[in-house]
Amino acid sequence: MPSTHNTAAAPARRRRWLVLLLMLALCYGVAGAGAAATGDAGSTYAALDKPAWAPPGWLFGPVWTLLYGTIAVAGWLVARRPGPARRPALVAWAVQLALNALWTPLFFAAEQYGAAFLDISLLLTAVVSTVLLAARVDRRASWLLVPYLLWVGYAAALNLALWLNN
Repeated sequence: MPSTHNTAAAPARRRRWLVLLLMLALCYGVAGAGAAATGDAGSTYAALDKPAWAPPGWLFGPVWTLLYGTIAVAGWLVARRPGPARRPALVAWAVQLALNALWTPLFFAAEQYGAAFLDISLLLTAVVSTVLLAARVDRRASWLLVPYLLWVGYAAALNLALWLNN
């Protein structure tokens, strides 16, 4: 006689993996939309008057590729845990992703460095909130977001310097 436990668990397992795929699609969709909206970001970045501590342009692609993956997994870890703390953490996760999506077109396509700085400042606040709220649901999720938090903090300082220099 087949086990009903395994039969009942299969749809839940499938649903978990579908949620992860959805989170990955959302995060990499933001990345793709940002890339499409930037035009020639490499040339724009190269032409800016940058501080000495600015990273080379080639570094952004690999860093963001890794970070979007960790953002997705962190969101997935939160989404799969029941409880009242899950909803605020997922709302914060969605807000930070939306603010993240706005930054690239503001900075590169519109060349609105001040508006981009306002956006990234709000993004930094949203990421801090997401880290704190995610910690209430799944500590692994909040730890996965720490590199993102550090990178956004660094990017905010760079955005401010670029705005002031250009």
